[in-house]
Amino acid sequence: MKKSLLWVVVLVLSITMVAAFSLYGCKAEEAVEEEAAEEAVEEEAVEEEAAAEPAADAVTIVTTSWRTEDIPRMNRINAVFMASNTHINVEFRPIADVEYDGQVYNSLEGGVGPDVITLRGYDSGLIVYEGGFLSDLNDIIIGLDKFPDEGLDAWRSKDGKIYGIPITAVSHGVYYHKDIFEEYGLEEPTTWDEFMEICQILKDGGETVLAQGIAHTWNINEVVYVGMGANFYGGEEARQAFMDGEAKLTDKPFVDAFKMVQDLIPYFPTGFEALDHFDTQTLFGTKQAAMMIGGSWEIGVIEEEFGVTDYGWFPPPVPNAGDPIHYVWQPDMGMAINKDSKNYDAALEYMQWMASAELAQAFMDELPGFFSYLPGEYTFKSPAAEEMFKLSLADNVKLTARLFYEKVSMQDPSGTVLVEEALVRLATGQFTPEQAAEHVQKGLETWYEPFMQ
Repeated sequence: MKKSLLWVVVLVLSITMVAAFSLYGCKAEEAVEEEAAEEAVEEEAVEEEAAAEPAADAVTIVTTSWRTEDIPRMNRINAVFMASNTHINVEFRPIADVEYDGQVYNSLEGGVGPDVITLRGYDSGLIVYEGGFLSDLNDIIIGLDKFPDEGLDAWRSKDGKIYGIPITAVSHGVYYHKDIFEEYGLEEPTTWDEFMEICQILKDGGETVLAQGIAHTWNINEVVYVGMGANFYGGEEARQAFMDGEAKLTDKPFVDAFKMVQDLIPYFPTGFEALDHFDTQTLFGTKQAAMMIGGSWEIGVIEEEFGVTDYGWFPPPVPNAGDPIHYVWQPDMGMAINKDSKNYDAALEYMQWMASAELAQAFMDELPGFFSYLPGEYTFKSPAAEEMFKLSLADNVKLTARLFYEKVSMQDPSGTVLVEEALVRLATGQFTPEQAAEHVQKGLETWYEPFMQ
């Protein structure tokens, strides 16, 4: 019995050891495989980094824009260029939005400006061109003729010289949290009355209705008055009449747009006077507000920085059912070259890439909500971006640009400054809609020739 018992013990130990060694072998093999996989990933990362890493003797060019939040995204976009152009190193050095125009102009004037400059459309960019700092692109950029006139016109001089490649357009509309709408049984509105009803229902339910603020005054102008108000004042036809002096801001359609802004103020958050653009993004991104009137450029922030994907979007509601949607499709970014760049040839190579379909797709991948002017077959990672783009092609949609960006902001007091002053005073109860319109109109009549006749 003792020998039998001993034999059983030995047998059990042997089986256990074999199983243990076998298990160890499996785990060891798995560990080797995992280590090999990790090394492969690391090698791939090194290869990607090496592919984008410029040569030791590479020429460095500097490009800039007003979007400081885009540093990692622009670095990835520029890496695509540098991967096949290792003799050029591209550094993206953005400047804060509210300081951008002045700093860029002063740096160019001082001879230390960036090599490649992102220009806003119309007056802001034209001022830089008329300062004598930029190259004419008509004869040096191949493929400019592929871009539509509505893009090129935003960076075209009075004598027909193109000084900026039209890279992107942006649009405006209303973002909302789907689960909040579902909680209240709400559907996307199409008319202004439906939108106002939704705002009141949400307010009655204790919700912060709209993530809006006026600390960054451009927002209530570009996104609210123009983005939503184009449906009230009549879109592109009205914009052209205004620039030609055939319509005044004190005319009823433009005053109606100011009244539209006034209607929205009760649904702004408490303390909206001190909230800037980034504050409002945070309010919406953290679900502290049900909706946000915003630009298409908000998509990347909403989805990437706040991780919100279950949201919806609808275009600016129209005054009456069946009205066409006057949809702002603003020429937003144009790329220009500093004619006195110390690395002009390298900057020109980069500029030529800016006119390519590869750049267009890379831009829309990294910055959803910025739409290429270059015709082509593109893919969209964001459903919201795709929806906005498709809307621009719809039959019931009429495209327009921002009201105060062309011609009326070339001198002081500029239309942009005047309307932002008026809207802040309107939002804080200092102006009626009629007084807001009059403030802008009278300011323009001091210098804008079509209004001085």
